[in-house]
Amino acid sequence: MSANDTCPEDLNQGHGVMYAAVQAMRRHASGGNMLILATILALIVANIPAINGYYADFWNQEVRLQVGDFNVFSHGGVPMTMLEFINDALMAVFFFSIGLEIKREVLVGELSSFKQALLPIMGACGGMIFPVAIYFFFAHGTDYAGGCAIPMATDIAFSLGVLTMLGSRVPVSLKIFLTTLAVADDIGGIVVIATFYSTHLELMYLLYAAILLGVLLLGARFHIKSKMFYLLIGAVVWFLFLNSGIHPTIAGVLVAFCVPATPMYPPKRYVQMIRKVIGEFNPSDDEAMGERCTILDKERMNKLKEIESASDKVISPLQDLEDSLYPIVNYIIIPIFAFANAGIFLLDLDPASVFEGISLAIICGLVLGKFIGIFIFSWLTIKCRLAPMPEHSNWKMMASVSMLGGIGFTVSLFIATLSFPGADQHSFDLLEHAKLGIVVGSIISGVIGYMMLNHTLPKEPYAQSEAEQLAAD
Repeated sequence: MSANDTCPEDLNQGHGVMYAAVQAMRRHASGGNMLILATILALIVANIPAINGYYADFWNQEVRLQVGDFNVFSHGGVPMTMLEFINDALMAVFFFSIGLEIKREVLVGELSSFKQALLPIMGACGGMIFPVAIYFFFAHGTDYAGGCAIPMATDIAFSLGVLTMLGSRVPVSLKIFLTTLAVADDIGGIVVIATFYSTHLELMYLLYAAILLGVLLLGARFHIKSKMFYLLIGAVVWFLFLNSGIHPTIAGVLVAFCVPATPMYPPKRYVQMIRKVIGEFNPSDDEAMGERCTILDKERMNKLKEIESASDKVISPLQDLEDSLYPIVNYIIIPIFAFANAGIFLLDLDPASVFEGISLAIICGLVLGKFIGIFIFSWLTIKCRLAPMPEHSNWKMMASVSMLGGIGFTVSLFIATLSFPGADQHSFDLLEHAKLGIVVGSIISGVIGYMMLNHTLPKEPYAQSEAEQLAAD
């Protein structure tokens, strides 16, 4: 990624960045509703005796996409189960979209400016270090010490969903801070997954994957804008990573970084072309076409198709893919992931076990570690005058948002499944209690964060800027 990969004169204007940031926050917040619904449904189905057996058995069904003896969805020649397909294939698409979002943020978003990015990045660093340290304090010397990374993630959709409940009382700057912090958290999660959750490496597969990634980079260098070019080669890279020993979701991130962010048509040229084509339509033709005309003559149709073709080319492949994947990821993939992984059998659970062992370590990591880490690192950054306080905010609001950082769900669940794959009964029990700790810790952080914000925010909506009002409409 480089600065040359964007059109800063068109994309990095204040209103444009504000509009894009607010729209992204609204989309994440709406996706949080589906995530909550899927989680509740999973907990209900997993605890109804008449159907919970079908629920558990369904995830062990084999998945095949086979041509002759070759099965695309196989690992080392062994077909993937439905749960593995969700966690290794569908979640690779999720991490692909995260990679696109990270690249956009670095090029034209909140991470494009060092001064803007420093505060949420520092907050994210504290929000990763303290939860891991607290978890390790509880887990040192135990059989669940390998799950230290579980409480380090902040769920964008859930946390922004809580902020949305408070409406326009929340300054947009606070929402941007939390969103950027969660994106930085995702970067940390990706590094952890790539570093600590790799198994025995197959170097030949990695070599082939590296060659294909090089092809993608060359494609971007030579201005290949076809989305299918990146998606098809990216699918092959995913298969190679799946069988290489490195977790296949990392392939999604690396492929996303190769997708070009420059449009085929510069916006200025696009506008000029539209003016030219529209100018070829004479006002005298309006009456001849009529309001009920449904069939265009060939000449007019070709002119309109020229505009349509240019409209497709003025949006960069990165932005186009990010927008296209948004409904698929937020309304299909993430709810399916939550439904498959959040089903915890509670009927024979000892209530006291929620606050002991791995569950307690995760709850303390999320509720205490996230709050302390985000707030202290943000406080130090602002007090050292390395970055300003978010506009229209104060320390009470920052403390409240720091508490919301403890809502760790999607990536936390994902890391839990990697830490304890459930290969035997003991590992399965650890995974179930880890999931319980994630759910309880996230709920506690969300409820306390909401109550703190509701108490500290002004009772009346603050005065929005022109850019903020435009984004909200």
